[in-house]
Parts: sequence; structure tokens; C-alpha cells
Amino acid sequence: MKFILSAIAIIVLLFFLLGLKSQKGKAKGLTDGHLAEPGTAPNCVSSEIDVQPERKVAPLNGSLDQIKAAITATGGTITSETDSYLSATYMSKLFKFIDDVEVRHEKDNIWHIRSASREGYSDRGVNRKRVEAIRAAMS
Repeated sequence: MKFILSAIAIIVLLFFLLGLKSQKGKAKGLTDGHLAEPGTAPNCVSSEIDVQPERKVAPLNGSLDQIKAAITATGGTITSETDSYLSATYMSKLFKFIDDVEVRHEKDNIWHIRSASREGYSDRGVNRKRVEAIRAAMS
């Protein structure tokens, strides 16, 4: 029993340390005017890059003010903003993991979006749910 409790304590400690590590850094930003590619880990969704269907989301349709309000309403903190780009962070409640959300203006009211975890491999669908929550908050 002591072994099991010790193992659980070590796992919890590792998650807290990963959470602290994820708090350092910042969003990927734009590369040649586009959102960064999602990478190989399934902890990112994007509307801009042609990725597997499970990692693809539709772009947002609305104004920058609507997007900012939706991000704030869904628990995000805006960290950077220009007329055509915005980044925000979301922090998980338990382990304090940081996820980045970035949007880039395409044309008219079309904004590409990328939501990604800074650390870890799988996000268990959190980033997809976040994008859909932002989309729902805009309507």
C-alpha cells in the first residue's frame, strides 16, 4: 500500500512540475504570416494547416472584438494583440498547465485559430472543446 501511495504522490508531483514548466514561454506566434504548424503530438488543433480531421477545426467568423470577448468569457487571458493577430493563454485548474490560443486575420471576418498545449502529448480533446466554446461564445 505504501508503494502505491508513493507512486501516486510521485505522479502528482511530476504533473505539478510539468505545469510549472508550461508556465514559462509564450505562444508560437506567426511564421511567414501564418499560424505555427501543429507538430506531431495530438495536443493541438488548427484551422489553418491541413492536418488530420481530428486536429482540424473551422476558422472563426466574426470581429476581433467578438473574439476577444469570447476568449475572456471562456477563461482566457489575452497576452498579445495587433489588428491582425491575437494570442491568449488558458490555465488548467488542477495542475496549472498553460495552453495557447492564437488567431490570425485571413480576410473579411475570417480568423484562423490554433489552440495548443505547451507541454505533454495528449490533451484529451481539451483544445478542440476550447475552440468550440470560443465559437459558441461568439454567437
